[in-house]
Amino acid sequence: MITTLIIIHAVFGGIALLSATLAVVFKKGGKQHKLWGKVFFYSMLLCSISAMITACMPEHESPFLFSVGIFSFYFLFTGWRALRYKNVDFNIKWDKSMAYFMLIFAPIMIIAPVFMFGVVNIVQAVFGGALLVFAIQDLRLLRNREKLQKNWLVQHLSRMLGAYISAITAFVVVNHIVPGIVGWLLPGVVGGALITFWNVKLARKSKTV
Repeated sequence: MITTLIIIHAVFGGIALLSATLAVVFKKGGKQHKLWGKVFFYSMLLCSISAMITACMPEHESPFLFSVGIFSFYFLFTGWRALRYKNVDFNIKWDKSMAYFMLIFAPIMIIAPVFMFGVVNIVQAVFGGALLVFAIQDLRLLRNREKLQKNWLVQHLSRMLGAYISAITAFVVVNHIVPGIVGWLLPGVVGGALITFWNVKLARKSKTV
């Protein structure tokens, strides 16, 4: 079962990486973008779930792997849900529930290694801190339906690109392209800068219109 889960994780992780790249390349909102976006969503979803299940299996327990799986899943979930915000009438019950869950889970993610192993896991602490910031940001945004509807595109692109960065990070780390902690954090730093640039560009375009 462990072997099967690892194969599923690796195969769908590769598909997610390829499909996300294609979705980014093709025109946003076009047929190809939507097609490869759906492929990315479902393949990344299976990749995250298989990682979390593997991290809970006997003799393979890994709080770190489980946390990374949750981290990727949250970006994926919020990016997918953002597509619903462009509708006039949308339900935010699941969005609030997920954000509140992450608000509780993120601090646990940060302090768990200290209680379990007596050490601070820097990467897990960074991921947990980021998750906490995003959860708080989402809860604040969910209070304003008008702003939520107005910024659905920014939310969608930011979160889907965040999930894409998670896939790139896994690829870099597994293949030892960049050694050590740098391999875990560098894709996030570069990707975060690109997402910020993209958001600023969208804001300027919206303001011009």
